Amino acid sequence: MPILSRSSDQWLLGRISKTIGPAPIRIAFADGEAISLSDSPVATVIIPDRKTLARLLLDPEVAFGDGYADGTIQIQGNLTKLVEAIYQTRSQENSRAPLYSRLASKWMDWLQANTLSGSRRNIHAHYDIGNDFYRLWLDKQLVYTCAYFPTPAATLEQAQTAKLDHICRKLRLQPGETVVEAGCGWGALSLHMARHYGVLVKAFNVSHEQILFGRQRAEEEGLSRQVEFIEEDYRNVSGKFDAFVSVGMLEHVGARNYQDLSDVIRRSIGESGRGLLHFIGKSQPAAYSRWMRKRIFPGAYIPALREALEIFERWNYSVLDIENLRLHYAKTLEHWLERFEKSQQQVLSMYDSKFVRAWRLYLAGSLAAFRGGSLQLFQIVFAGPRCQPVWWTRAPLYSEAQPEIEKPEWIHAMS
Repeated sequence: MPILSRSSDQWLLGRISKTIGPAPIRIAFADGEAISLSDSPVATVIIPDRKTLARLLLDPEVAFGDGYADGTIQIQGNLTKLVEAIYQTRSQENSRAPLYSRLASKWMDWLQANTLSGSRRNIHAHYDIGNDFYRLWLDKQLVYTCAYFPTPAATLEQAQTAKLDHICRKLRLQPGETVVEAGCGWGALSLHMARHYGVLVKAFNVSHEQILFGRQRAEEEGLSRQVEFIEEDYRNVSGKFDAFVSVGMLEHVGARNYQDLSDVIRRSIGESGRGLLHFIGKSQPAAYSRWMRKRIFPGAYIPALREALEIFERWNYSVLDIENLRLHYAKTLEHWLERFEKSQQQVLSMYDSKFVRAWRLYLAGSLAAFRGGSLQLFQIVFAGPRCQPVWWTRAPLYSEAQPEIEKPEWIHAMS
């Protein structure tokens, strides 16, 4: 039985419509009351009661995410298209989050601060939930970052290997050089650098499960003498190296700690080294999704490009190359979401239906964000003032054969 009158229902629906904007969706109550926000809705959001609708008005993002995850909010139609439509409309309207959401976001920043202990807690909550879960929908090497698709028809496995090599080419790694990787995941890049480029790698990570997996792979592949996996925070990196690389870690650092990261890079490669950062970014500074921080990535912050560049400005590093692989990440997420959906019964046997729905929303929402441009994927190549150019032209990145004339003689950071 309706809790509120029809006029109250229409008022609440109207307020939701104003918050979302003219998105091509339809909002309906379980008892039949409905409103279409455009003439051609791509999906219908079914709300069980007026209490849930009131929560959506107060805190739209978290109320929708939690409602979908616990099954009280149902979706008829394509979830990815629904989220993509809302993102696009909100971007066009340039709407701000309600005051309650903004205040709650600042409170969450404090609770999930990336101190040394806080970072371990935040990383553990996401990456140490079980390697068997990630094996269900990642590639065989467990690469959990944006792939690089030489062609749209490439498989996920091919694209992830291509990404690893794309990074190595950008760094122009030479046999015998030393590399430090901060936030190494399950170790695929470190092992690739050692196996194919003959470098010595120290890989740092605070995820216990990932470090153990990396060490096991190194042992099995006979690379233990070339790659050392260290269970330690990036702020405790020590030693001198020719190159610094970090893939998918900057999102977990937090803007308040960029100075610390800048100092780590400086003491690692000095003025003669070079490096690469690969990270999810935004077009302009803004708080990261509070629902994502609450349910999926505690402590995460997605920087605008200009915020990330401050890391290099501090020590007068040159930014040599910036590439945006946004559409490659959308393609990567298409593969992940498809594999996740095919494995949902296995995931359900490991966890519960709320977990399955929350992760489906995370993957679908991320796919929508990269498709629509709410999120970007940046790769930045940088170097110290005494480092020779990484390349004369971009040609070596895209050719199978790399001419000898294109290979510079490096001034080693260790010398």
